[in-house]
Amino acid sequence: MKYIFLTGILFLSAAGFSQSNVNELFAAGEDDAERFVDSYLGPVSEGAIYGLSNGWYNSADSKPLGGFEISIIGNMTSFKNKEDKKTFVLNTADYENLQFVDGSSSKPVSTALGDLEGIDVFVEGELAPGVTTREEFELPTGLASENINFIPSAFLQVSVGLVKGLEVKARFLPKIDTEDVALGLYGAGLQYDFSKLLPADKVLPVALSAVVGYTHLNATYDFTDSNIVDGSGQKIDVDINVLTVQALASTKLPVINFYGGIGYVSGKSTTDVLGTYNVQSGPFQETYVDPFSLTRKASGVSGTLGVKLKLGFFRLHADYSLAEFNNLTVGVNFGFR
Repeated sequence: MKYIFLTGILFLSAAGFSQSNVNELFAAGEDDAERFVDSYLGPVSEGAIYGLSNGWYNSADSKPLGGFEISIIGNMTSFKNKEDKKTFVLNTADYENLQFVDGSSSKPVSTALGDLEGIDVFVEGELAPGVTTREEFELPTGLASENINFIPSAFLQVSVGLVKGLEVKARFLPKIDTEDVALGLYGAGLQYDFSKLLPADKVLPVALSAVVGYTHLNATYDFTDSNIVDGSGQKIDVDINVLTVQALASTKLPVINFYGGIGYVSGKSTTDVLGTYNVQSGPFQETYVDPFSLTRKASGVSGTLGVKLKLGFFRLHADYSLAEFNNLTVGVNFGFR
């Protein structure tokens, strides 16, 4: 396995899953490569948007002035049963040069989340007048081919109580910079506890709040070389921005509490394919520099149910969110008040 996909490392789960590099698509020309990569990477971007929108709360009861909580939060965004996100139909009529070796004109192929393997394509044309050449290569498969059916993410989060039911939140993942990968995450949020305005707040068994949160993630992954495409500085640079607004409610009991929320998620992912790509074989031996940028947006309603266990300074919580991509969140928390 020589191709290690960006998001596998990006979300703290390195996973090699393909015998061929995505950059080999440049053998079919820049336009065909852009069309394929957009369809191939798009579902990962959508899943990441929904995953990063989670983990903002574990109670509707905002902390009082000076109260704080430090959390280590992990998300698992599932795509196990989402066949529409694991494959897309590649119709050769939509491509200028790409053809299936088996003669098909249209068939499902894997996205970066999928597991379809062994799909061979080719490009053919005149390298010089009277000289026809053909190049064959295998389309990349996805994470499911390595039995990975979720997109993981993890970060630190801090919540601090201010005045009159207001709580401020911040999340971050310190920048990780290795030989092949650089990534970092930050975000900020606010929670307002409307039940603090009620005279009977101290005796009410439930709390009602609203939360708004923003998360930004940036990651860069350097490609490995292939036999077909050479070059330098080949990398994918990803920026993801996610905004979520939630209305939530929770019980207010000493040890075990239940909480839930419903709201709206909106996000945008920008993927820049950077570097120099020298196509060394096949009929389209050209050089492409910083060839294209892809944008994917995702938005929709999300609903969450969870439980929190509080044992003094130590707390645990877990919740499950239903949305376009379902998500499991688990948190370990240390707090005061």
